[in-house]
Amino acid sequence: MYHKLFLIFFLIIFIANCSKKEEISVRPPDEKESYKIYNEALEAMNNKEFFFAAQKFSESEKILPVIEHSAKALLMSGYCYYTINFHEEAISSLENFLRKYPADKNIQYVSYLIALSNYEQILDETKDLNPLLKTQKIIKDYVKKYPDTDYSLDLKFKLGLIKNQLAAKEVYIAKYYMETQKWIPAINRLKVVVNDYEDTIFIEEALHRLVEIYYKLGLIGEAEKTAKILGYNYNTSKWYENSYSLLNKNYKKEQKELQKKSKNDERGLVGKTIDKILNK
Repeated sequence: MYHKLFLIFFLIIFIANCSKKEEISVRPPDEKESYKIYNEALEAMNNKEFFFAAQKFSESEKILPVIEHSAKALLMSGYCYYTINFHEEAISSLENFLRKYPADKNIQYVSYLIALSNYEQILDETKDLNPLLKTQKIIKDYVKKYPDTDYSLDLKFKLGLIKNQLAAKEVYIAKYYMETQKWIPAINRLKVVVNDYEDTIFIEEALHRLVEIYYKLGLIGEAEKTAKILGYNYNTSKWYENSYSLLNKNYKKEQKELQKKSKNDERGLVGKTIDKILNK
């Protein structure tokens, strides 16, 4: 009997203590202290101490009493990380902002910073393809969602640069396959450029590389057909000149004869002009 009473008494004391602790834990932070931390973050940012500022903004965001101020603090934390190229930390803070404050007036800007943070992590065409594809999707989604903003105008330009990098990646891999004489994979990579990235600067080289492969495999008809496409669209390109010289073994001889004829014509024109001047 006494044993049961003791257990009940102990349980009541335990629950009471837990309740007190819970009350203490949920007690709102001091308002002055929260704004003091926020102001420390602002001062650090103005002094270009961006990493420290980012941490302080993040700390203040959790305890500021006004939701608009909390949202602004988290945005500033992401911005400070972005400024010093801490892109992963910036993305984490800014994506957290989108989850916590989806109705905030700065949503467009925050989404833009996320797109930039991803874009600025893109490596060159010899590296992994996934960051390029991921960033391309993020930017396309942004432009579709906010088509008439200055942010979209900037991102559309960057989208063009991404397409060039994706095309460069395909050409880089194709040339590797060509070096190892894996002709079919090389053709497939180059056709991706021709079909999907025809508006990039790598279309000319891709067409020429196809001419090279077809010629190497003895597919002269395909080589000539591809060279005609290259010549029709890019007849002043060095890649067309390379393709033409590959298919026409007399190309260099013809070039020398044309240059010689051009010089002779030039001398003749100069001489005729002089004769006219002297005879007047």
